[in-house]
Amino acid sequence: MIRHIVFFTAKDPAERDTIVEALAHLGEIPHSLAFEVVANAKLDPMGNEIDIVVYGEFADETALAAYKSHPVYDETTQRVRPMRELRHSADFRSTVG
Repeated sequence: MIRHIVFFTAKDPAERDTIVEALAHLGEIPHSLAFEVVANAKLDPMGNEIDIVVYGEFADETALAAYKSHPVYDETTQRVRPMRELRHSADFRSTVG
């Protein structure tokens, strides 16, 4: 299983909910086994710069590639890009569960 995690910061904190709502449309893409978009609870005492987390699970690299090539992915990216400051992504093969 591939776990796909993306961290975002909002240029304007007032747009955080708008970004979450826009990114939630990625859940309409049928290739993930699990998918969620949440606002960071900011509970870590070491750093809370991240505003939004996107988390997805995919059967394999092919499913992740299909997700990223879906038209909803491109539309969502185009909509969110002007509102976000940074984006960090990590993809890894999970050995859990």
